[in-house]
Amino acid sequence: MAANLPLISIIFLSFCYVASSFDQVSFLQCFSLHPLQSNSTSKTITTRKDPTYISLLQSSIQNLRFLNTSSPSPQLIVTPVNPSQIQAAIVCSQKLGVHVRVRSGGHDYEGLSYVSQMPFIIIDLRNMRLVEVDVEKERAWVETGATVGELYYAISQRSKVLGFPAGSCPTVGVGGQVSGGGVGTIFRKYGLAADNVIDAKIVDVNGKVLDRKAMGEDLFWAIRGGGGASFGVIFAWKFVLVPVPPTVTVFEVGKTIEEDATMLLYKWQNVAHKFHEDLFLHAVTGVVTPSSSLANKTISISFGGLYLGKIEKLLPSIQESFPELGLTRENCTEMSWIQSVLYFAGFSQDGSPEVLLNRTQSSRSFFKAKSDYVMEPISQRALQGLWNKLIEDETSYLILTPYGGVMSQISDSATPFPHRGGNMYQIQYMVTWDSEEENNQKINWMRELYDYMAPYVSRFPRAAYMNYRDLDLGRNYVINTTYAQASVWGLKYFRGNFKRLVKVKTASDPANFFWNEQSFPVLSPGRR
Repeated sequence: MAANLPLISIIFLSFCYVASSFDQVSFLQCFSLHPLQSNSTSKTITTRKDPTYISLLQSSIQNLRFLNTSSPSPQLIVTPVNPSQIQAAIVCSQKLGVHVRVRSGGHDYEGLSYVSQMPFIIIDLRNMRLVEVDVEKERAWVETGATVGELYYAISQRSKVLGFPAGSCPTVGVGGQVSGGGVGTIFRKYGLAADNVIDAKIVDVNGKVLDRKAMGEDLFWAIRGGGGASFGVIFAWKFVLVPVPPTVTVFEVGKTIEEDATMLLYKWQNVAHKFHEDLFLHAVTGVVTPSSSLANKTISISFGGLYLGKIEKLLPSIQESFPELGLTRENCTEMSWIQSVLYFAGFSQDGSPEVLLNRTQSSRSFFKAKSDYVMEPISQRALQGLWNKLIEDETSYLILTPYGGVMSQISDSATPFPHRGGNMYQIQYMVTWDSEEENNQKINWMRELYDYMAPYVSRFPRAAYMNYRDLDLGRNYVINTTYAQASVWGLKYFRGNFKRLVKVKTASDPANFFWNEQSFPVLSPGRR
């Protein structure tokens, strides 16, 4: 596929050039006069001529690969403060033939929430981030523009014994994470973030606001793990909050391959997904140089975990199933659940939770990521080959996330997220770098690493996680991409759920207005 990219790109760009030019004046007039739009346009729309345009565009671009002048930029940015302004933006975009990209936190790994080769605008939901927590009913309404950190903070201010099973990066937008799944430290007990959604509000292609009842169960099913960008603009979610104990335990044990880390990881593969659902034990690899300047680089593996309980119950469990880890009381720290959120986000657990309200990452980098699912243990010999590959690039690392627990009890078709029973763990591959000149070399290296792993991971199809978006898996180069063409990437993300998602897309957006490089195709009339 890679060898054909230049020709396909030429075809795609030619398609772009014949698209009609964007009429900004007409859009602004349409938006301001639209009966659903009630607030001042000047407060809501930022055009390329505005002095704040660049800073607003770049404010939540998390991958520096897309923070350059060569990346296509939006014609304008809409920052709605209420649903009526989303409705107006969608209606006017359709009227003038301009595409829409929707952004909440800007963590899309391939920048699809703020980059497009088609003329487009961004609907940036940063100003719609209200979090309403109902402790008595153990429910929360959360607007899509909120970050995961803002959600966690709001819960912690209302209750010490309620939590939510989302991810550990606090600056990720709720909208993107939930619509794609949402994996976190307590998902083995409570499932994905998407599994805990009981209602949602969306503006559809017709500019109508729909809740669960109005949208119907098919569309409600699709947006909980199938990605919202194919179906409309989801602006609020209703979550079930989950109970957490007053005291939890975090722990960490680090080993290098010279300290038998390879053996430990091999054993980890066989036990981590079988632990009680209260226990989460992941593994993170990294390239390190020992203190001796004469020593060679090596691989370090950090075995870190969260236990929903106290140390006195954790230690016997680990010592029975994984004594080789050598976990001791000194490796463990008891704390509250919100302190564990701070810990896994890289903050001091003794600091104020208010740090979770910061929507800006402390540092950003260029990066490329991929993902895999492992269904059988990888041999120690194959792991050694993996270490040899990782040592080639000291900015690379892997995050190995154990499955099992309740994830094995939920049906593969309960939501679009299909990676349930049979998966031992998930791998996220990551490589980072500091300058644009390194782009090609680093991305090619990541592709080589991915190729090396092919014999050891899921096959037919080789599965991937949508929230770790990867355009190498395939893309829609034109709006009328066929089902067969889109299935190249769609089956990897969604397996047997892909066909149903395409049917929902066809029914909800038959003209394919909500298009992106990995949006679901629309079936031809003869196949509907």
